[in-house]
Amino acid sequence: MAAGCSVATLAAGPSWALRRPEPRPAVDTAAPAASRSDLEVVRLDPDAAPPGGTTTIHAFIANRGPDTTAAPFTVLVTLPPGVTPEGPYYPEDCEVRLNGRQVRCVFPAGLSPLRSATALVPVRLSPDLPIGRLTGGSVAVRDVDDPDEGNNRQPFDITVVETAPGS
Repeated sequence: MAAGCSVATLAAGPSWALRRPEPRPAVDTAAPAASRSDLEVVRLDPDAAPPGGTTTIHAFIANRGPDTTAAPFTVLVTLPPGVTPEGPYYPEDCEVRLNGRQVRCVFPAGLSPLRSATALVPVRLSPDLPIGRLTGGSVAVRDVDDPDEGNNRQPFDITVVETAPGS
């Protein structure tokens, strides 16, 4: 028997084992409530540009509400053939994908109802494009909370114009 210990103390175990644990603060483990934000792509055709010139795609996203976005959302700009992305982009962390055919931009949660966000994607037109209308581009938005996916994609056209004399 240890010096200064009674049989009852030894049978009960060490003194630290007799203390009751302090209650922990309550932790909210519930997932955040899903938003009822309705993101919509608004069609905006970029400014006309000559073959070999540049223009900027404005990927305009509006939140029709009724809620603020609760999760980040992704904007995808798909480029038509004959057009290549040429940064800098906004937001600056946009990334080029699919061999230069797509630019992906992620926006944080918190877009309020009746507010908008715009990704800016500068592009260069191939020097051998014919004069006319270039089709096949689109802007799309992906949001996990969006109940209406029918307004999440819009096409855009780029008008290819002759180079002005002296330009």
